[in-house]
Amino acid sequence: MKRVKIYKRFERFWHWMQALLVILLALTGFDIHFDWGLFGFEKAVMLHKVFAWAFVILIAFAIFWHFTTGEWKQYIPMPSKTFAMVRFYLVGIFRGQPHPVKKTELSKLNPLQRLAYLGLKILVIPVLVTTGLLYYFYNDWEALGIESWPLAPIALIHTFAAFAMIAFMFAHIYLSTTGHTPLSNFKAMITGWEDLEHEAPTG
Repeated sequence: MKRVKIYKRFERFWHWMQALLVILLALTGFDIHFDWGLFGFEKAVMLHKVFAWAFVILIAFAIFWHFTTGEWKQYIPMPSKTFAMVRFYLVGIFRGQPHPVKKTELSKLNPLQRLAYLGLKILVIPVLVTTGLLYYFYNDWEALGIESWPLAPIALIHTFAAFAMIAFMFAHIYLSTTGHTPLSNFKAMITGWEDLEHEAPTG
């Protein structure tokens, strides 16, 4: 094993801040939608707006960081190894078989992670943000030249995307426990350092 600095400082900040904001948005959003009584309707609406704008700003910085550092390449799909990863998570992991794809500094995500994160970034998050902004600026639609659509379907799509985000988060937490030890992936995302398999040079 070789100890490698695999996660950069902004990457770790962005990861944990995004997780915190998703949780806060879920709590306030579901309190608005289902009247859980956690904050009260008016306070929940106010907090949801604040957390939502913080989330949008974080996304903007993350997009800039991904494209200026080249980290966007981490999400390019790897179709040839996807089935091997599915088989590993369904069967191999319970038999103690080795991971079919080695993590490296240049390839941090396995094929299934790439697909999941890519779907999150180009589908779930854009739907959440778009429907959230449409809902936020509902009273200004006419001034913005937007046709008067029914508001209920937009709220429903927004809620469905929120459930998809929460489902992703729970799956992400579970799969993060499948590293070298149950906590190794969590420690790596806190410190930036991870122990990776290292092949000694031959010859």
